[in-house]
Amino acid sequence: MRDLGVGFGYLVKGQRWVAGHGRWFGFGLLPGLVTLVLYAAALLSLAYGADDLAGWATPFADDWSSPWQGLVRGSLTVLVFAFGLFLAVITFTAVTLLVGQPFYESLSEQVDRSEGGEVPESGLPLWRELWISARDSLRVVLRVVLYGVLLFALGFIPVVGQTVVPALGFCVSGFFLAEELTAVALQRRGVELKERLGLLRGRRMLTLGFGIPLTLAFLVPFVAVFLMPGAVAGATLMVRDLVAPPESDDAPPTSYSFTKG
Repeated sequence: MRDLGVGFGYLVKGQRWVAGHGRWFGFGLLPGLVTLVLYAAALLSLAYGADDLAGWATPFADDWSSPWQGLVRGSLTVLVFAFGLFLAVITFTAVTLLVGQPFYESLSEQVDRSEGGEVPESGLPLWRELWISARDSLRVVLRVVLYGVLLFALGFIPVVGQTVVPALGFCVSGFFLAEELTAVALQRRGVELKERLGLLRGRRMLTLGFGIPLTLAFLVPFVAVFLMPGAVAGATLMVRDLVAPPESDDAPPTSYSFTKG
């Protein structure tokens, strides 16, 4: 349980860092603003069309009497929008990081530089970094969709679907949100997606302590945009403690060892 507090501490430290570096805060807002407009339009469309989608998906309920027809279709409408919101929370970070790759890469490097020590650089051209980021983000989103479909189905179970399933959904969201944010700093250190996932699973409570509060905050309109720069900074600070540079001077520059807590 201590790791939950430590993970949340990194999030707070990241927000403090950008608050003390106002230029970088403004620099990091731009990608989030662009992505927010796109997602707001998509969620509004889903909200207006969820009723029609529920009616289309339940033709067997056309002849049902009240209140059963309204109860079934109303529940399905809520689940459809909740599923869309779940995906939006997860994919928002992936899309924002992809749109703002050069912005957040520079911000993350500046955090490393301000904290002292080695400032890792990928050494890859921008197009290559964008390709790796897009490829890894797609892999993560596919994992999230699989979890989302499973949780969506479990949502129909009485009581459990309205209590346990939403809690699990926030845990899944928080974990993968943390993965996307730490990817900025870890990719510069040459850590591949499989290793990143293994690293975060090894410190699951720390990861959830960082990701779950951010997931909850991202549910509030516009908050995600303003928290993104600090979230990237906090994730970089967390990576600095999770990944230790090699002790040997002969080790390659992109080789890092994972610390365990």
